[in-house]
Amino acid sequence: MRHGKKINHLGRKSAHRQAMLSNMAASLILHKRIKTTLQKAKTLRMYIEPLINRSKDNTTHSRRIVFSYLQNKEAVTELFRNISDKVANRPGGYTRILKIENRLGDNAEMCYIELVDYNENMLKTDDKKTTTRRSRRGSGKSSHTTQITTPAKTEKKEEQEISAVESSSEKTVETLVANTQEVDILETEIVGASQKEIVETSIVEISEVVETPITEIVETSAVEVNSSAEEITQTEDTNISSEEV
Repeated sequence: MRHGKKINHLGRKSAHRQAMLSNMAASLILHKRIKTTLQKAKTLRMYIEPLINRSKDNTTHSRRIVFSYLQNKEAVTELFRNISDKVANRPGGYTRILKIENRLGDNAEMCYIELVDYNENMLKTDDKKTTTRRSRRGSGKSSHTTQITTPAKTEKKEEQEISAVESSSEKTVETLVANTQEVDILETEIVGASQKEIVETSIVEISEVVETPITEIVETSAVEVNSSAEEITQTEDTNISSEEV
C-alpha cells in the first residue's frame, strides 16, 4: 500500500523514470521551454529546481553532482555558464507551468514548462508595479477651498490656451505676409528678366533681318553701276570710231 506517499511513479519503473526525467531536464535547460503532460511537468519541476539551485555554486563538486543527474555535458555547461547568471538573484521558483488544451488522443492534460527568466513577455508584465489610489477625506474647509480654487485654475488654463492660440495665429499671419512679399519680389525679378531677354532677342532678330537686305541692295547697286559704266565706255568708243571714219 502507498500509505500517503506523494511520489508519482508515472506508470514506469524507477530506472525508466529517472532516465526520462534526466532527458526532460536536459531538454528544458537547452531549449528553455518544452511541452509535456501536466503530471510529468510537476514531477520534472521537483527534479530540476534543486539542480538549478546547485548551479549557483560554480565548483567542480557541484558540476559533478549535476552531471550525475543529467548525463549531458552541453546541458551542464549551459546551466553553469548562462542560466546560473540569470537566476542569481532569484531565491527559488525557477520554472513555470502553463496549462494548454488537452491532448486529442487520450484527453490528457497538457502544458508548457519553461524557465521563468527566459520568458520576456511575462517579465515585462511582472515588472509593472500596481499602483493603488487612496482617497483622503478632508474637512469641510478643505473641500470648500478646493471648490473655490478649481474654477480659478480652470480660468487660468483657458486664458493661457487662448493666449497661446492667438500668438500662434499672429505668427502664422506674419509668416504668410512675409511669404507673399517674397513671392512678389520673385515675380518682379522673373518678369524683368523675361522682358530683358525678349528685348535682346528682338533686337538681334531685327538686326539680322535689316542687315541682309542692305548688303544685297549694295551689291546689286554696285553691279548695276559697273554694267552702266561699261556700256558708257562702249558707246564712247563707237562714237569715236565713227568720227574717225
